[in-house]
Amino acid sequence: MRVERLGTDKIRIFLTFDDLSERGIEKEDMWRDIPKVHELFNDMMEQAYHELGFEVSGPVAVEVFALPAQGMVVIVTRGKTGSSTEREEEFEEDVYELEVTLEETDMVIYSFRDFEHMVEAAHRVNPFLTYGGSAYFYQGKYYLVLEEVDLEPERYQKMIAILSEYGEATPTTIHVLEEYGKVVFADDAVKEICKHFA
Repeated sequence: MRVERLGTDKIRIFLTFDDLSERGIEKEDMWRDIPKVHELFNDMMEQAYHELGFEVSGPVAVEVFALPAQGMVVIVTRGKTGSSTEREEEFEEDVYELEVTLEETDMVIYSFRDFEHMVEAAHRVNPFLTYGGSAYFYQGKYYLVLEEVDLEPERYQKMIAILSEYGEATPTTIHVLEEYGKVVFADDAVKEICKHFA
C-alpha cells in the first residue's frame, strides 16, 4: 500500500492485488458495504495519518480506479465538516460518510528506470500488440501506456509478465502523464520504438 498527497484535502492510495488478497478482498468487493472493506479503509486512513498527517472526520469522497494488471488507485477527498454538533455526533458514531465511485480502466501503464529497459520491453511485447500505445517521460522515468489491449487472458498475462521484468506497474494515471509528462511517442509507441531502436 502506497500513500501520496495530491492536495490539502486529497490523497491517493495505491493498492496492489496482494494488498487486497491478504485481506480476503476481491476487486468487486471494493464498492460493497462490507466490514472487511471498512477495515481496509480504516487501515488506509491510519497509514495516511501516520505518513502524511492526513486526518479524516466527516464526509469523504472515495474514487476507486481499478487497473487491470496493477491493482487499484483510491483517491480520497475530505469534504467540508459541518457544524460542531454534527461533528460531535460523527465522533460519537466514529463513522465516515463514504461516497464511493468506481471506474475501471483497461489501460496498462508501466514505468521504466531508463530508456533501454523500455526499448527491450517494447521488442518483447511487440508480437502481442496490434497497436502500441504511447510513451512519456515524467519525473525521471519513462512510461509506456497501452490502451485497449485485446488479448486472451493467457497472452495478456504473458505480456504483463514481460513488462514486469523490465519495469514496474505504476499508479500514475494517463491524465498526469498527459498534463505533466513529456511525450516521447504520441502514437503506436511500441512499433515506433522497435523501428528506431535495435
